[in-house]
Amino acid sequence: MIQAEQRNWKEILLSRRMLTCVFLGFTSGMPLWVLISLVPAWLRTEGIDLATIGLFSLMTIPYTWKFIWSPLMDRYKPPFLGRRRGWALITQIVLLITIGMLGLFNPTESLFPILATVFTISFFSASQDIVIDAYRRELLDDDELGTGTSIHINAYRLSALVPGSLALILADHFAWSTVFWVTAVFMTIGIVMTLVIREVSDDTLAPHTLREAVVEPFREFFSRDGLGPAMAVLAFILLYKLGDNMAVALATPFYIDMGFSLTEIGTIAKFSALWASIAGSVIAGIAMLKLSINRALWIFGFVQILTILGFVWLSTVGHSPTGLFLVVSGEYLGVGMGTVALTAYLARETSRAFTATQFALFSSIVVIPRTFANASTGFLIEWMGYTSFFLVCTAVAIPGMLMLLKVAPWNRE
Repeated sequence: MIQAEQRNWKEILLSRRMLTCVFLGFTSGMPLWVLISLVPAWLRTEGIDLATIGLFSLMTIPYTWKFIWSPLMDRYKPPFLGRRRGWALITQIVLLITIGMLGLFNPTESLFPILATVFTISFFSASQDIVIDAYRRELLDDDELGTGTSIHINAYRLSALVPGSLALILADHFAWSTVFWVTAVFMTIGIVMTLVIREVSDDTLAPHTLREAVVEPFREFFSRDGLGPAMAVLAFILLYKLGDNMAVALATPFYIDMGFSLTEIGTIAKFSALWASIAGSVIAGIAMLKLSINRALWIFGFVQILTILGFVWLSTVGHSPTGLFLVVSGEYLGVGMGTVALTAYLARETSRAFTATQFALFSSIVVIPRTFANASTGFLIEWMGYTSFFLVCTAVAIPGMLMLLKVAPWNRE
């Protein structure tokens, strides 16, 4: 393998592997943004109440439990294209079809079929994430991992422009059935990339038995430093972005209730979120050249808490395009910074021998708040109102910061 000191940044950045990370990151993120941006906006404009929309978060439960079947995707290989590309193609074709199908239903008459379709999208999207994360780890050399992961994350965020911006703008002019099929067609980007890239998985390193694929990654993690420290790590991963996740869980319905049109949301809010999250990740990446992971978690965590307060202010001001731009930009600047620090922490806690399943476990825990806590946000908002709700979001972000005293002390590496 080529060593890091033998390569400059241009050789790494301008390689075909980085281009692969761009397109796979885009296709990995697109279905998730359909679920958390486009579907809530569709349901709200069709008159569905916030409590019901919040319960739709439960349909994203596969993101929380994907570590359960990730060993199966390591152990078994489809009869075409190889272990990673074969599973990727299967998930991408199903996602294209099911995303397009959503527009065939009327939310006021067919909530159950919509729930089933959303769950299917969630399951195959989570499965696609498993495959692409594993493929990226196997594709990149050690000195390319940082750059490749950063590019993947930003492409993942860039994909939000399709369901979170383009689709909302189209919805002001076309029927929802057309909007969903236009959105679904963007999955062909991933399908084409999957067909043209080479398979990189090494069958000799794959688990030889199902027991080996299932048991060993968990045994290694919980026996590494003992049960107590392992549980503390899992608790921290669960809590660190809890307040952030709750604050943006029903962001699009919040904007609608503040009087913003779908076009304003698609242009101001979504573009603000995109540029700010990318800027946040870039700032964090530069800062972490000097900061340790522990100190980055502390600093960026405080930024996350402070930016939630912007939503408190916007909920009292109401319709203000300038305010929307400032608040969303600030929030997602914190989101971008916190995500980089947390992702670096997850990588540090992952054994190189069991990267796929352990990372699936950690990333599943990260989204537990989005799946379960977010399901209650609609009830909380209707009970206490937006202003009090966002104050609660600020408060619930504090326990994750306190966990840093145990898992990532300021002066310890």
